Amino acid sequence: MSLARTDYPNIDERLYSTVLENGLRVLVVPRPGFLKKYAFFAANYGGAARAFRLDGRRVETPEGVAHFLEHKLFDMPWGSALTALSAAGAQPNAYTSDFITAYHFECTEGFAENLGTLLEFVSTPYFTAESVAKERGIIGEEIGMAENEPNHALYYGLMRSLYERSPVRSSVVGTAESIARITPEVLTDCHRAFYAPSNMLLAVVGDVEPESVAEAARRALPAERAPVPEPDYGEIEPLAPFERRFSREMDVSAPQFMIGAKLQPGGGGDALLRKQLAAALALRALAGSSSPLYTSMYSEGLVRSLWNEADWGPCAAYAVIGGESREPERVLERFCEAASAVAREGFEPAAFERCRRAEYGMRLRALGSAPALADTLARGCFAGCDALRAFALLPELAMEDCAAFVREYLRPERLALAVIQPLPRKD
Repeated sequence: MSLARTDYPNIDERLYSTVLENGLRVLVVPRPGFLKKYAFFAANYGGAARAFRLDGRRVETPEGVAHFLEHKLFDMPWGSALTALSAAGAQPNAYTSDFITAYHFECTEGFAENLGTLLEFVSTPYFTAESVAKERGIIGEEIGMAENEPNHALYYGLMRSLYERSPVRSSVVGTAESIARITPEVLTDCHRAFYAPSNMLLAVVGDVEPESVAEAARRALPAERAPVPEPDYGEIEPLAPFERRFSREMDVSAPQFMIGAKLQPGGGGDALLRKQLAAALALRALAGSSSPLYTSMYSEGLVRSLWNEADWGPCAAYAVIGGESREPERVLERFCEAASAVAREGFEPAAFERCRRAEYGMRLRALGSAPALADTLARGCFAGCDALRAFALLPELAMEDCAAFVREYLRPERLALAVIQPLPRKD
């Protein structure tokens, strides 16, 4: 089976790709001589896709069903796929986000056997009433732990401040009440709707033959190209935040905060990559570890840490600046001042170019991580773009594009602040 080869001479990388007759996208990055091999099998489906049409009827599923399905797919009629993979020398795992569910493993030996197991269990729905009831208890404990985890509470506090109705407001793991409504029939509907090969992707990184990977997938998966429903995420919300503030007291040693802004979701191809790069570079130049804003606040003791990220999905996109500070409101004020200065005057050219080189270097280092590379390739592919094109586009990105990002999205009235405060001291 022949795969198309794409060369990226600026980063000395090559990618082999094909789309099988059943619609499965296969991406392979060879790593000759590497001992470890990594496989990543993902569905373009996550916690936010809770409403869709199937067989002419509207299906509305409970919060947490995508994550519940991820757990249950490891169960097979012959036993646990997790146990089988581990016994064969693999290190398996899985995760569910708002827009993607991924199953993956890493191994040094037995790659073909482990790949066959991965493809088999993810494509085989096997749900019994007894096993679903047992899983409710396990996931219920996970929900309880998540609800008492400050980072989880902080993130969803910010999402509920930014969005009024979007499904990204809800935790991917669901609630105790929502998972009680998950049945084998609900899981079967979701698997049939979104786990068709035409809605999935297989990415492999390691010392493998690309043709062998594609052929293994062709043999293991259904041959027909099944239709995939379009999730109903609801209407795209305006850019203004639903609420401006969220605060909760928890057992933390110092206040934790996130400052967030909505971005325009959707898009694809190089246009989406340019938007993502402009956001990443603008946030790095504005609030990164070498920015005047961070260095001044750190030297004053106003912040102990500061990080930033931007994420895009089909129904929601957002930029976040987070960290630890004794005065989160003051950090927000200083951030607004810095963003307003950039909006008026633009970035300082020499500092901006240093940030561009740092961003390029960070992305280049990430290529050395097979899990990070496979995840990046999959998310790009599902969004309709070639993620490795970022290395060609980043040097071309205009400084004004990044300043325009700040002017459009990081205005004071577009920002929401979420804070986790320490519990009151008991004297």
